[in-house]
Amino acid sequence: MPSSSTVKLNSGHEMPLVGFGLWKVNNDTCADQVYNAIKAGYRLFDGACGKPFFLNMSLQPHETIFSPLPNPPHALINHYGNEVESGQGVARALKDNLCKRSDLFLVSKLWNSFHDGPRVKPICQKQLQDWGIDYFDLYIMHFPISIKYVDPSVKYPPGFTDENGKVTPGSASIQETWTAMEGLVQDGLCRSIGVSNFRAVLLMDLLRYAKIRPATLQIEHHPYLVQDGLVKYAQSQGIAVTGYSSFGPQSFLEMDMQQAKDAPLLLEHPTIKKIAEARGKTPAQ
Repeated sequence: MPSSSTVKLNSGHEMPLVGFGLWKVNNDTCADQVYNAIKAGYRLFDGACGKPFFLNMSLQPHETIFSPLPNPPHALINHYGNEVESGQGVARALKDNLCKRSDLFLVSKLWNSFHDGPRVKPICQKQLQDWGIDYFDLYIMHFPISIKYVDPSVKYPPGFTDENGKVTPGSASIQETWTAMEGLVQDGLCRSIGVSNFRAVLLMDLLRYAKIRPATLQIEHHPYLVQDGLVKYAQSQGIAVTGYSSFGPQSFLEMDMQQAKDAPLLLEHPTIKKIAEARGKTPAQ
């Protein structure tokens, strides 16, 4: 059973220290996994509407990430997009009195194609409807990247590519997007807002104009990628840091990434095993 310990965010709300990530949970098993995770004691669930992909391909000198993608792309990994099923798992748990809504800390994210100010509130409302809830405990800007808007009636769940299979940059600034997200808090749709995949310089810029400071920074964080300077800066500004892919390269093996294949499995690393043994824990713990 996960620890019930929490951290107090700068928004005044308590966030569990341990959560259940929904990134690579398949749609057909998601509702059951969420229900059973609640039954096992998890209270924080981290989801998203977007379907991020990773391509195992090398760009040619004349190519950028905005060049047309190969058809079909190689080693395309596409997950999330399971908010309806996540909500079904939550609803079932609430119906069976496993917990109350106030016991849960539900997290979702704003996808890149909805960064234009007027697009932020409508997509958040759609995501809440998909989850079957009235508010998110935490709503995060998934990436500091704006791409072309695609209407949900045309393509949903969204991804990096538009309706023509291209990655097309958008024009929204981070300030425009963040200001709209602050409105979500004021409207009661989110209790806290945060950012993900930001570098320190972007945090510094955001803090210059933010009326509501980001409550959290979510980044890839594990012993192979500690990002010590970024973590210390965020914490110095009262921003809680949450980590994803905490088991290191194991998160990326299915993506056929050579770096992940070449790196020793984190849970089998001698140093990790030694520390775990000394504390009477498993390497995963």
